[in-house]
Amino acid sequence: MSVSVEKLENSMAKLTIEVSAEDFTKAIEKAYQKEKNRISIPGFRKGKAPRKIVEKMYGAGIFYEEAANTCINESYENAAKESGEDIVSNPSIDVTQIEEGKSFIYTAEVALKPPVSLGKYKGVSITKQAPVEVTDEEVENELKRQQDANGKIQDVTDRPVADGDMIKLDFAGTVDGEAFDGGTATDYDLTVGSHSFIPGFEEQLVGMNVGEEKDVEVTFPENYHEKKLAGKPAVFHCKVNSVKTKVLPELNDAFADEVSEFSTLDEYKADIRKNLEVRKEEEHKNAKQNEAVAAAVEDAKIDIPEAMLRTQQENIANEFAQNMQYQGMRLETYLQYTGQTKEQFLEQLKPQAEQRIRNSLVLEAVAEAENIEVTDEDLKDEYQKMADQYHMPVENVEKVFESDQMKDDLKKDVRIRKAADFIADNAKETKKAKAPKAEADAAEEKPKKTRKAASKKEAEAPAEDAE
Repeated sequence: MSVSVEKLENSMAKLTIEVSAEDFTKAIEKAYQKEKNRISIPGFRKGKAPRKIVEKMYGAGIFYEEAANTCINESYENAAKESGEDIVSNPSIDVTQIEEGKSFIYTAEVALKPPVSLGKYKGVSITKQAPVEVTDEEVENELKRQQDANGKIQDVTDRPVADGDMIKLDFAGTVDGEAFDGGTATDYDLTVGSHSFIPGFEEQLVGMNVGEEKDVEVTFPENYHEKKLAGKPAVFHCKVNSVKTKVLPELNDAFADEVSEFSTLDEYKADIRKNLEVRKEEEHKNAKQNEAVAAAVEDAKIDIPEAMLRTQQENIANEFAQNMQYQGMRLETYLQYTGQTKEQFLEQLKPQAEQRIRNSLVLEAVAEAENIEVTDEDLKDEYQKMADQYHMPVENVEKVFESDQMKDDLKKDVRIRKAADFIADNAKETKKAKAPKAEADAAEEKPKKTRKAASKKEAEAPAEDAE
C-alpha cells in the first residue's frame, strides 16, 4: 500500500491510496467465498460453481464492490496515519481504478485540522461571582428529596384516587367515535398529577375507586404533535385497576441513622450542607471556566472546513441515538415521532457541533502556546478520580488505559482541561453580575430623585451672604 497527499483549499486534502494488485485479488476471492452460497449457476450446486464460471456468467466485476469495500476498510486507517496529516473528518471516497490484475486505487478527500489564530486568552474579563452560600431552604429541600427517595410504596384500599397516587389504568380513546393509534392501553402505570397525559385527563381520575369505570372527556391541544388529533374532542373510557401511594418516613434521628452514617438528624443536615457547598463550589468553578473559555473562543479566528463540521454533527447524532437506545427508542422512531428527516435533525445540531469544534481547537492552541503538558502524576490523579467515581480499584482503571491509543486519548482530554483551567485561572473578574429580572425591572421603574426647586427667597439668600 502507498499513499500520496495533495493539499487543497480551505484546510482540505486529497489522499490517493494504492492497494497492490495481489491484495485486490485476495479481496475478490474473499468476496467470492462470502457470496458463493447465494449464487445459482445451472449445472452446479449452490456454492460449488468456480469463481471464473460465476464471473463469466454475471460479469467480471460481480465481486468488485465487496472487494473494494474490503480494501478500503483494511487500508484507509493505515494510509491516514502514513500520510502524517492531522485528519479531522470522515473521508469522502472515490474509486479511480478497479480491475483484477491491477492495483486498486482510490482517493479520500478529508478535512485537516485548521489553523487557529488566537486572540486574547490571558486576562479575559468575566463576571464577578457571588460568594458560595448554602441557605437553610436548600438544605431542607435536599432533605425532603432524600425523604421522598426513601418513601415506601403501599397499596391504597380505603379511599379513592388522590393527586400524587400511582395507579394502573385501562383506557380506550375515541375521536368522533373511532379508535386511534396510541389511544388504548391496559394496566398503564400513571402517577396522577404528573401531567403525562393531555390537559384535563388526570384531574378527572381523582375520586375514582379501584374497579370503577368512567368516561373522561378531553380536547387535544391545538399544537398536539399528531396533526390528525390536534384540537379535536376525545372520549377515553377508563378503568382504575389499582391504586398505590408513597408513604414518607418521618424526619428524625432514626431516619438519619437509616439513610446515612450519622446518628442524629442535625449531624445529617450538617453533612448535607457541606455536600451542597462542595457542589456549589464546583458549579462556581465551572461557570467561571465556561465564561472565560467562551471569551477566549470568541476572540479567536478559525475557518472550520465543512467536512469537519459535518463529521462532528454526525458524531453528536450518534451520541444522541445511543442515549435514545438506552431508553428503548431508536433514532428513526424519534425522528418519525417529531416529524423530522435525518437531514433536518443534523442541521439542528450544526450550532452545537460548531461550538464544540471551536472550543476544542482553541483549547488545543492555548495548550500549545503555553507548553502545557500532561505528566505521569496528572494521569495517576485521573486514574484515581475514575476509581473513586466508579467505586473500583485504581489498578483496574489503569488496565483500561494500557493501550497507547487509549492513553493518548486520555492525555489529550487532560491537556485540554488543563488549558481551560489556565484560561480561567488567569481571567479577571471585572464584570458585574446581572441582577435578577425582577430587581432589574424594579430599578428601571424607580423614579429618579429630583431636587426640589428653590424658592425665590432661598435663591436670593446666598447672594445676600456674599455681600
